[in-house]
This record gives sequence, structure tokens and C-alpha cells, in this order.
Amino acid sequence: MDDIGGALAAELGSIDWGAWLRVVVLLALGFVLATAASRGMARLLGSRSSRHVTVLFGRVVFYAIFVIFIIAALREAGFAPDVLLGAAGILTVAIGFASQTSASNMISGLFLLVEKPFEIGNFIEVDGTIGEVIGIDMLSVKLRTADNLYVRIPNETLIKTRVINRSRFPIRRLDLTVGIAYREDIRRVQQLLLSLAEESTVCLEEPKPFVLTTAFGPSSVDLQFSFWVPADKVLEGRSTMMEAVKALLDREQVEIPFPHTSVYAGSASQPFRIELIRDDNRQEVTDDER
Repeated sequence: MDDIGGALAAELGSIDWGAWLRVVVLLALGFVLATAASRGMARLLGSRSSRHVTVLFGRVVFYAIFVIFIIAALREAGFAPDVLLGAAGILTVAIGFASQTSASNMISGLFLLVEKPFEIGNFIEVDGTIGEVIGIDMLSVKLRTADNLYVRIPNETLIKTRVINRSRFPIRRLDLTVGIAYREDIRRVQQLLLSLAEESTVCLEEPKPFVLTTAFGPSSVDLQFSFWVPADKVLEGRSTMMEAVKALLDREQVEIPFPHTSVYAGSASQPFRIELIRDDNRQEVTDDER
């Protein structure tokens, strides 16, 4: 035991604790300076560029400064930077071959940075997923859906897939399909819908709303009622207008037909004959058949 204790004390005594203390100080100082520089870059670009560019450049500045301090700390700890950098280069090449997907995502992230199809805070749709952009990194984009789900989408997918930015423009057009009975006056219904849009507090006056006759459906004549609303009132505009259309057509006694199906007997174009049979008669028919 005395020999072990002596060996351990000799080993601990041989360690240059001052050097390791300087390593810790360098790492802590690097982290503080990198954070301060990143925030300074964010404030500098905040009023001059988009949130996407601000966040990305802030992270680049942070990692660049922190890596410099890490290299300095490794040198202070006794590691040769040249050997480490060489090993890092070889390791980078090896990782590059082994992780082509990650490299592709990083390159795709650069294209997203240049093209800027969306920014943080925009609502986008990707492969049927709709959500608010809450983060844009070098490898992926993070979304928060309307039902509060966290969705991560690789940058490469965004380059290859159709992306719909629902917040790109300040106004949106809503198209409602309104079906009316065949006996109704189409022109009258069109005027009623347009007057409804003029009275609505959600609809914009410009661009003007319009009504089109789009189809002769199986049960109704289909009209497309289109109007414009601010981008932040899409859900409210659609819901309130559908309720108003229903109330208007009911008040004006315009029929909204429910879907129904008619069956005819081929070329004779005569409907099938349907006869109601009482239970007693049906029992007699069943006995006769027997």
C-alpha cells in the first residue's frame, strides 16, 4: 500500500497543474468571447438582414472563435497542433466519405442561405407537413406544427422537395365552393355572395372578390367564391365566411342541395319501379315461392 500511495503521489506530482489550469481558463474565456461576439454579430445584422442570416452568421462566428481557443488550449496542454490538424484533416476526409448525407445537407443549407425561400417565423408546407420555422441550421430545418409537434427536416429534402411558403406574401386568397340547386338563379346568387364580401370586415376591398361557375355537379351547380384576406386571418376568414354564406342562403331561401343519386334503367331512361309490400303480402309471396 505504501508503494502504491507513493507511486500515485509521484504521478500526481509530475502533472503540470498550472498548464491544465490555463487550459480550463482558455476554454472558459473562449466560450465567453465567442458568445459575446456571436451576440454582437446578431445585433449588427439584426436591422440589416433576415433572421435566417442573422442566426447563421452568429453561429459561424461563435464556432470560429471557440475553435481557435480550443486549439490554443490543446497546445497549452502539450499537444502538437500540427499533428492534431493533420489528424483532423485525415479524420475529416474519412468522415466525409462515411457521411455523404451530412455533407449533402450542409451544401443544401448553403443553397437555402443564398436562395432564402423562407425565414424563421414563416409557415411552410413540406410533403404535407405544415408548420412554423423555428430553426434553420446547417444540417436541418426545425418546424413547429399547429398541434405543437416538433418536426426536423433535413436540408437536402428541402432542396429536392416542393416547399410552399404560406407567409411569403402579406395577403392570401381563399376559395370557397358553394353548391346551389339547379333551379336557383345563378346570377342572383353571385350578386348575393359579392354583397356578402363587401359587408365582411375580414375581406379586403382590393383585390376584388369574384364568383365563378365551375361545374355542374351530380346534385348541384358549383360556384367558386374567392376573396382576399390578410395572411394572419386565413383561418378566421374561412370560418366566418362559411358561416355567413350558410346564413345568407338560408335567409334568401336559396337551396343548398345535399348529395343524392338517381338510378335509371339503361337506354329506356326510366327509373326502376319501386313498390312497397306489406309484411303480410311479403309472407304470402314467400310461401308461394316455396
